[in-house]
Amino acid sequence: MNYRRSYWLFAVLFVTLAVATAVGQTKTIATTEWETLSPENEEFSVLMPKDVATEVSKVPYHQFELSLRLYLSAPASGPVLGVASVSGIKANLGTDFVRFNSYADAFKTFFPSRVRKDAVGKMILVSGRSFHGYTSRSYKLTVGDLTGSVNAVLTRKRFYAIVLLNAKKDDALEEKFLSSFTLPDKPVEQVATAEGSQDPNAANANNTPQTSRDGRRPPAEGEAANNGTNQGETPKEDRVDQPVNNDPNAQTPNAPSGQKAPRAPISGGMLNGKAIYLPIPEVPAGQATGVVMVQVLIDEQGSVIDAKAVAGPAALHAAAVNAARLARFMPTVLAGEPVKVSGTLAYNFARSN
Repeated sequence: MNYRRSYWLFAVLFVTLAVATAVGQTKTIATTEWETLSPENEEFSVLMPKDVATEVSKVPYHQFELSLRLYLSAPASGPVLGVASVSGIKANLGTDFVRFNSYADAFKTFFPSRVRKDAVGKMILVSGRSFHGYTSRSYKLTVGDLTGSVNAVLTRKRFYAIVLLNAKKDDALEEKFLSSFTLPDKPVEQVATAEGSQDPNAANANNTPQTSRDGRRPPAEGEAANNGTNQGETPKEDRVDQPVNNDPNAQTPNAPSGQKAPRAPISGGMLNGKAIYLPIPEVPAGQATGVVMVQVLIDEQGSVIDAKAVAGPAALHAAAVNAARLARFMPTVLAGEPVKVSGTLAYNFARSN
């Protein structure tokens, strides 16, 4: 009898202690003092706990050396909150789509080790959207025993990854942190006249503003001064509802008759053996198996600019497409000119993966 009483007393004590510990941890998270973080030389502000540690370092990524600023709150127990600010891939080295993919791949490589030693992160694309006018995507990230969300944003100068990882789901904390991140709205790009340069339309300076309402420049040297519009009226090709084509080879209504039209992509067939960088896709939960075929379009610099799964188990499509978007190829040159290439990548998912 005494043995049974001792057993039940011990069991009650154990449960009480466990509950008290859990409540204590919850209170610690709930009562942590937060503050608005707006670091100098950064574009963002965010609400974070006061125990934020800052890391400034260089991160190697292929031929680049990226500049990293990491603002991280990572207590021994409890959720991990952080903002990674990365730069180093210049805007003129590729489209925003290509730059975003490269930054996201670099982030997935260096960030997990900052949270769990020797950990490998698994990052899966969830959705894409616009954030204050900038390209933005949401990912699901797993690092060791921690799972959470990453919201990534690409500005002209930097790539930002806002991270929340936790051992258990906490919707209130996720909403409080992720929704507090903010950036100034993307500015309307303007082309300014260089100081001291002679404007061929200076005679109309009193009647025509230097830029139109959408931020575009007035006619440059060699362009028609009137363009068939009344004085002071925005020329038709400068109106905001008129599509702009920046491709120097594209044929436009005003292009000279001898100007070349853009070359159509050439067919490259099966491209697995032609890749110089072909990341392995992450196997989603459920351990599905099979071969997924992904149709890709590669630009003149060798980066994948479009990817679409065309065959294979539907549960594996997202993982295959995410991996395909990060693949890299040597530029293809035809008749002395770089060209786009379309083709197919095959991903074989096996349980051993």
